[in-house]
Amino acid sequence: MEQFQDGHHVRLRCREHGMYLHADKDGRGVSLRRPRASMNAAWAVHLYQEDDDVQYVLLHSAAYGGYLAAMDAPAPLGHRGRRVEQRDYEELEEEAVRWRPVRIVPGDYILLRHASGRFLRANGKFLPWNNGASVVDTVSTMTHWVVERIPAREGMPELPLAGGLDILLPRRWVVYASAGADGGPAFWATLEFKGRSVFRLRSELASDIGIGMGDLAMCVQAGINGRPTPLVVNLPRGTRTLYIVVVPAHVELWYPDVGAE
Repeated sequence: MEQFQDGHHVRLRCREHGMYLHADKDGRGVSLRRPRASMNAAWAVHLYQEDDDVQYVLLHSAAYGGYLAAMDAPAPLGHRGRRVEQRDYEELEEEAVRWRPVRIVPGDYILLRHASGRFLRANGKFLPWNNGASVVDTVSTMTHWVVERIPAREGMPELPLAGGLDILLPRRWVVYASAGADGGPAFWATLEFKGRSVFRLRSELASDIGIGMGDLAMCVQAGINGRPTPLVVNLPRGTRTLYIVVVPAHVELWYPDVGAE
């Protein structure tokens, strides 16, 4: 459990083929990919203590805030076991997002055992296009993971600029809370937003609230129990409603330095 410190960021690298667990850009899927210096490969640690003193590790994407969850539905065709997705952390999803690390001795590898008793598994060993993650009942080297800690960086990373065709993408609703002086939500409002540009969303939120763009930071919140996650990448694909907490830019937030060696 010492590899997972509350509030810190980690990567999970598969022992077998060396790929990293990524939050897919649709905001739902989870897959194994090569890029290491990516916000999609970073996961924030959220420790959860049960009433019976059992401690679980919850992992939420540093890109979109969604929690790593195992479902009862079968994994996609070509994958073993049950489906793994990014999910909102709601009361009904509490069991789905709970994991317990199990150290493999000797070695620096761990198993991630889900609350259901199944183990997080990488796919794609022989068929690289079947590169999703799943949970299975049996242990193999495809269920062995290396935990890489990611240091924090100072200050917000530069937001990516909008592409020229971004405004041609579909509209979605953004529900946002502007945080008060005590850090709690002061009011809720909605904004109809077109495209995926996080840079343009920051600009439109600043205009809607009536403050300067440089005076705010944005956090995405995945579910009523989800922790706010700083939003510094373009929005996930699709038209799902996003829930954003707007905070003053001077509030100290934890940004992973994904480019650090």
